[in-house]
Amino acid sequence: MPEPERQPPPAFPGGDYGNPDPEWLKIDWRQRLHRVDLPGAPQVNYAEIGEGEPIVFIHGIAGCWRNWLENLPYFGRTHRAIAIDLPGFGDSPMPSWEISMANYGRLVHDFCERLGIDRAAALVGNSMGGFIGTEAVIEEPERFDRLVLISAAGISFAEWQGRTFDAAARIFKAAIPMLSGDRRVYWTTPRGRKIAFGRLFRNPNKLRPELLAEQVRPGLQAPAFTEALTKIWGYDTRERLPEIEIPTMVVWGLNDQIVPVEGALGYHRLIPRSRLEIFERTGHLPMLERPQRFNPLLEEFIKSSQPLRAAQDTAVG
Repeated sequence: MPEPERQPPPAFPGGDYGNPDPEWLKIDWRQRLHRVDLPGAPQVNYAEIGEGEPIVFIHGIAGCWRNWLENLPYFGRTHRAIAIDLPGFGDSPMPSWEISMANYGRLVHDFCERLGIDRAAALVGNSMGGFIGTEAVIEEPERFDRLVLISAAGISFAEWQGRTFDAAARIFKAAIPMLSGDRRVYWTTPRGRKIAFGRLFRNPNKLRPELLAEQVRPGLQAPAFTEALTKIWGYDTRERLPEIEIPTMVVWGLNDQIVPVEGALGYHRLIPRSRLEIFERTGHLPMLERPQRFNPLLEEFIKSSQPLRAAQDTAVG
């Protein structure tokens, strides 16, 4: 069967925000959800679609596998696309081990081993998931061909030492509306969408309400949220980032209010074989805000065998 024809991203900046006709709404995700028992972490929930070389997606803090709804169907056409609910988030219960970025990194390898993934085409992480991705790649780089960091936590939090309150405030202000009240107002009214998602997305009112609704699961109420947040800003990997030898793409929203774009420059500077892509008029979740741009970009990066650009030759698109 011939591969489905890809649609090129819009040629003009800003014309690719959101997705008016999402493929994920046409999929019965109940048939795509699975659970697996891992050391110290029973019943880890994950979504899987497609066949071929695996791509593993890791969500951020207060997130879940649904953070990848706009990406899983696209890559499921040609790859085995897998998105994890980290223990203590989404529908995965808390683990018996202590929450830490290092332990989550080991969890990624346990997960891959349990699913028979000896080598994956890419490990893709957003926010805290990016931080975990660096940990996993540093520990066992031979398992992944590519690393993709999307608005990755870590560098900014380490550089905010002495300003911990500022770091915490950014995240709590973004997620506090999810704690109480009738949550439906957060995706059914323009004002509600702006209040609830205005710090996460650049233009929440340009996104499908159905997509926003799927992101409110469970936010700050995730049992691992507080402990994970504490461990993010208490763990500094800057000295180890130069150890990452596999090709790495750093993707960031220029208007990210959670992890400022300066973090992108830090990752790009410290990871030798890195490529930087900054999305204008985009917030903390580029893969959801601009899937028509992000998906072909990731696809091209996975297929590319050419040397990455030098650290000083960044791409701002």
